Amino acid sequence: MLDMKWVRQNQEQVQTIANQKGIQISIAELMLWDEKKRQLMQESEALREIRNKLSNLIGTLVRQNAQAEVEETKHKVKETNEKLGAVEAELAIVEQHAAELMALVPNIVSPDTPDGRSDADNIEQKRVGEAPSFPFEPKDHMALGDLHQMIDVQRGVKAAGSRNYYLKGAGVLLHRAVQQLAVDLLLRKGFTLLEVPLMVRTEAMKHTGFFPLGEDQTYRIAGEDKWLVGTSEVPMVTYYADEIIEVGEPIKLAAASVCFRSEVGSAGRDVHGLYRVHQFAKVEQVILCEADPALSESLLQEITANAEELLQCLELPYRVMAVCTGDMSQKTYKQYDIETWMPSRQAYGETHSSSNLHDFQARRSNIRYRAEDGSLKYCHTLNNTAVASPRILIPLLENHQLADGSIRIPAALQPYMRGLEQIAINE
Repeated sequence: MLDMKWVRQNQEQVQTIANQKGIQISIAELMLWDEKKRQLMQESEALREIRNKLSNLIGTLVRQNAQAEVEETKHKVKETNEKLGAVEAELAIVEQHAAELMALVPNIVSPDTPDGRSDADNIEQKRVGEAPSFPFEPKDHMALGDLHQMIDVQRGVKAAGSRNYYLKGAGVLLHRAVQQLAVDLLLRKGFTLLEVPLMVRTEAMKHTGFFPLGEDQTYRIAGEDKWLVGTSEVPMVTYYADEIIEVGEPIKLAAASVCFRSEVGSAGRDVHGLYRVHQFAKVEQVILCEADPALSESLLQEITANAEELLQCLELPYRVMAVCTGDMSQKTYKQYDIETWMPSRQAYGETHSSSNLHDFQARRSNIRYRAEDGSLKYCHTLNNTAVASPRILIPLLENHQLADGSIRIPAALQPYMRGLEQIAINE
């Protein structure tokens, strides 16, 4: 979240950003509730002060044996308590309304974030590699998966409903191989690997900025205050919630985890194959650092480069996109998406995302560090998808297919594939 004092001083800017991000909130209404809250807080504090003075006076009057004045003062204390109770009851209601609106306030965006309404307005920053030109009719990943008995969507639907699947044989090996390749890459770069909870409390989802706007994308555990995570970013950031931490050197965390998304609102979109599914695996990078914009910008470039290095190891053509305001989430200050070439779509498809959140997430999660002057400051947080599977299998299978239907395995993956150089037809 943003600092409320800053919001009061920059109402027009915050409203503009909310409009650009498509968030339905009236900052003017928030200001009215905030002003009412502050008035009631002052009123309640004044009543407490009156009550305390009256209570102290009773002791003095008792020592003076002024019984009539004692009774009168007790009556005033009772009246004051009744007024205080009414004010506090109203304050609780007002605080709830103000908090609900404040939870919708978006993060500001970086000066170099492009304006736009959707992903169609994202701006290409660079392009690496060339899309393959096949001297034969290429197959899509589902046809290749069927040919090699690697992907079974029909039985996935039978077991778990739409947008579910089974991976088999070499499909599972590839799925695990790309994750381990990403994990090893991050370990070499000094990241600490975590095994994280896949179920978290509502509080964790709110504090990391995924709720309230992302509830419809999240699976809830019936009868419990638990939700299945759509990214290990949530438990990794929450690891330090309500703590004062040491970030003289940035804290770099990584996790490989299963993730779940309900994909509400995506009916009819990407229904073929593995592009948009309910269950998937991600290797995620999370960094916590000092509240230094230059430092967090440098780290954003670093984690994006890590994802690029992974794609280069996989020998896949890709492009890096600067994400526009209208395609950003509430919590994001600056974002890059990496899109990988998918021959069956004859287009680049999003496979990675990198975000700098500044202190928005840390304020919600109450993660602070002590600055050189001794003051407490909120950290900056960043995150990036090093790899997500099975989506990455789409370009991996399609770009590396051969004329006979075999699939070439990039050299970097071969050690994780029992030394296989290709997935041949007879395997």
